[in-house]
Amino acid sequence: MNPLGTAPRPTLADYVVGVIREQIATGKLRPGEHLRESELASALDVSRGPIREALATLEAEGQVEIRRHRGAFVSVLTQKDVDEVHSLRAAIEALAAERAATRLTSDHLAEMDRILEAMRASSGSIQPQEAVRLDLAFHDVIYDAADHARLRRVWTSLRSQVAFFLHTRNANFPDFPTVGFAEHQELRTVLSEGDPARARAAVEEHMAGSYVRLRQLELPSDSDGGVEV
Repeated sequence: MNPLGTAPRPTLADYVVGVIREQIATGKLRPGEHLRESELASALDVSRGPIREALATLEAEGQVEIRRHRGAFVSVLTQKDVDEVHSLRAAIEALAAERAATRLTSDHLAEMDRILEAMRASSGSIQPQEAVRLDLAFHDVIYDAADHARLRRVWTSLRSQVAFFLHTRNANFPDFPTVGFAEHQELRTVLSEGDPARARAAVEEHMAGSYVRLRQLELPSDSDGGVEV
């Protein structure tokens, strides 16, 4: 723990992780694509050390696969991946909602309203990456309101994988304008009522709908069915 209470300064590896995460989430780096250290180092104007460190971090998150003697590749999204991430997310979202229902402040509600207005204003023109950004930003508020440090750390470790899945889903089925605002507006309403049981039920319903939409992707059952580049 930093004794001064200040946030640690980001490293070059942190910067690289952020760039690669974003490019995977937005589809600029495709599933199965080879991530060559020399090319990444040149493109990002850093040495290969931070690249290796960043790739190791992304491998731990499940977004990158490092193959012996072959290098690093963007992970191929499979149905098993979706099932595992969804089941874990559903569990922690339920706990977060229960806690947030009795801990939401006026600042939390104001931030939710700001995000909801951005969702509403986007209408049918929203791009997949913006839909993902707003979706996750709304859920970030719930985790912040839950006031549970370990729960928040689990969400942080899972968030980039959720972003990857949501981007893939929104790119293939761009119906966020018709479901995104309405579902999150309903969550905001229920959470603001301060009833933990109702908040949990509302989030479980929201997660179930999200899972149904992810299932529409018709993904391979495991990584053996993926495409390598």
